[in-house]
Amino acid sequence: MRAHSPQGRFADGARLIDGHVLDHADAHGKHLLLHFAHDRVLHVHLGIYGKYTFGPLPAPAPVGQVRLRLTGTGDHADLRGPNACELLDAPQVKLLRDRLGPDPLRADADPDRAWRRITRSRAPIAQLLMDQSVVAGPGNIYRAEVLFRGNVHPDLPGRALTRPQWQALWDDLVLLMNDGVRTGRIDTVRPEHTPEAMGRPPRVDDHGGEVYVYRRTGQPCLICGTAISARTLAGRNLFWCPTCQPAS
Repeated sequence: MRAHSPQGRFADGARLIDGHVLDHADAHGKHLLLHFAHDRVLHVHLGIYGKYTFGPLPAPAPVGQVRLRLTGTGDHADLRGPNACELLDAPQVKLLRDRLGPDPLRADADPDRAWRRITRSRAPIAQLLMDQSVVAGPGNIYRAEVLFRGNVHPDLPGRALTRPQWQALWDDLVLLMNDGVRTGRIDTVRPEHTPEAMGRPPRVDDHGGEVYVYRRTGQPCLICGTAISARTLAGRNLFWCPTCQPAS
């Protein structure tokens, strides 16, 4: 595989992986790890603004701030605006994984590891679900939706969450996030609450997908009709139904 940094900010790193075989790729939460055959690992975290674009060969001249271009036998990938783009060795990869919580998309995930963190914390469960050291991977949509589907108030302290509640939240994250990977969109409503089942118009929103509470502030809950509430928590928008998710 050929690698170079049109932007120049990753020129040294690109030289170290240029011409080496990409052995395999995996992800842990929001972190992508590309493992090269000479034990170099490319760590990429897209963040909010980063993105990959892909295309066939021959690749056109790079447009914009391309941090890294990878070229294979038949196609190419351009990386723009990531939070992180760096080379790691094996001990550094272990340090990265050790500071991340279990990922619901990984077969080796241990939900008990997250539970131990949650049960010791006074922080709201809505905040803990967005802490990547507690659970790696879920974003704001999944956070809001699993709490609604589990009838859990977002302000419930972690240590007040019961073990059955946590198991239900975890199982739901596994289900919904795997569905998202399979379909390429986030849908969280159960079959009985789809537009077809309820005779309502489909949701119109930039993020797409049918949801219960996310970005539905002031709209009626699909189950009870209560207006959806919203506020900020730790700098992120939070959505919930005051009736379906009662405060304890």
